[in-house]
Amino acid sequence: MRTLLGLLALPMLLSAQGPLTSADSALIGRILLAEDRRDSNDAVLRQAESHADARVRAFVLQARSRIRDPRFGWSDSLLSRAGATGARAAVAPTQWPEPAWRLRFRGLTANRDDCQALRAAVSDSAWPVRLRAAALARASCASDDSLARSFTGWVAALPSNTATRSAGAVSWHGAAHGIVALARMRPAEARSRLGGLATHGQWQVRMYAARAAGVLSDTAMLRALARDRDDNVKEAAIEALSRITGHTDDSIYLAALSSSGAPAVRAAAIALKGSTRTDVRVAADVMFDRWAMRANASERDARVALIEAAGRPVTSDRPPPTRVELPPQAVALALGADVRLRVTMSDASGGGSYVVRLRGDVAPMMAARVLALATSGYYNSGNWHRVEHDFVIQGAGPGTNEYVGYKDYLRDELGTVPHARGTVGMSTRAHDTGDAQWFINLKDNLRLGRDYTVFAEVIEGIDVVDAVLEGDVIARIEVVRAR
Repeated sequence: MRTLLGLLALPMLLSAQGPLTSADSALIGRILLAEDRRDSNDAVLRQAESHADARVRAFVLQARSRIRDPRFGWSDSLLSRAGATGARAAVAPTQWPEPAWRLRFRGLTANRDDCQALRAAVSDSAWPVRLRAAALARASCASDDSLARSFTGWVAALPSNTATRSAGAVSWHGAAHGIVALARMRPAEARSRLGGLATHGQWQVRMYAARAAGVLSDTAMLRALARDRDDNVKEAAIEALSRITGHTDDSIYLAALSSSGAPAVRAAAIALKGSTRTDVRVAADVMFDRWAMRANASERDARVALIEAAGRPVTSDRPPPTRVELPPQAVALALGADVRLRVTMSDASGGGSYVVRLRGDVAPMMAARVLALATSGYYNSGNWHRVEHDFVIQGAGPGTNEYVGYKDYLRDELGTVPHARGTVGMSTRAHDTGDAQWFINLKDNLRLGRDYTVFAEVIEGIDVVDAVLEGDVIARIEVVRAR
């Protein structure tokens, strides 16, 4: 109990005492580095355990706890004990009300075969509700002419300029979701409209066309899209084609192995796994060596898929060496510095901005690394590639998708801040594999606490976050003064 109370009270300790000496700050930096290396034998931990300042001792306690328990802060025993103390309230994130449309959004799930409910939803004032109706529509509503006309109308209304949208509106989104809904509801009508979308200049439109072609089992269309110039489109087409034709199209997958993007290479390698062709293993080995030389830790999924396509064990992977450096501002953030970032969305994505406060009190190393990336311009022009309106938005960073990220992994700093609505977490592929992509919780997602670090929280502009649509672009992220 003493251990838990010390950790939960850390933020209060930081604010209750005077400034530390420069030597003490350097000592805290060494403690943070020991934790980041997961080195329980570092002499600095023993040295600092008897330090006169309670803050230094608290940092040692936190470091040892996180090193010992990769799921620190969220075991059942810690949760139950945390409920018995008020100290945890000191680190509680901002509480945000939910938009009114989210109740309508959630209500659709239980009514996916209620054509009348879906028909009302596709005319909702909020586009997230409309898009949710499209995601749920299926063959059970094939006879609903009004609903089908809505989706064909979306496809027909695809604007000539899909690179921009105004606040509250969509650009390519309606047509993209509409064609997939039509493919499930009325395949013949979808086929007659698919060709124009499959050759559209906006890559997201072609990606959704590939998904619709998968629903329709249109192998000719999928073969064409598997050779698309965009790797995200290739990925969608290859995944669908592989499910339908198996190894019949191994030649297409082999060609895709030489793609420049991780999504296409991963999808192609997975499709080739188990192939009887003798040239597959050789090609997969060659491409694995090429990807290993890129030395990007976050591209692990593509490397592993290539290894498996080559018929070798996953342990053959050659990840880049882990770099452990103390980022600027890590100690200051750990000691409670109030650092805020303004995220400004591109005018072409509806505009607006929101402010996040870095939570260095619980994740100082990760917060400091994100701060360094943000001030370097790393996130500028990045997009939100994943948008689930009743879960999270995810993205930020160059060329963002599920298999692209920063070249060096960011270590987890799991703690006692819950994944409440508005908190900002770090995307990972497994423990200690942070890829520098953000995700923002759109609702309380407390189950994520065992696996994902909270490194920031939204403190202004949650309405702008709620309005983000797939593909929306971040114009810039900049440090703003605390008020």
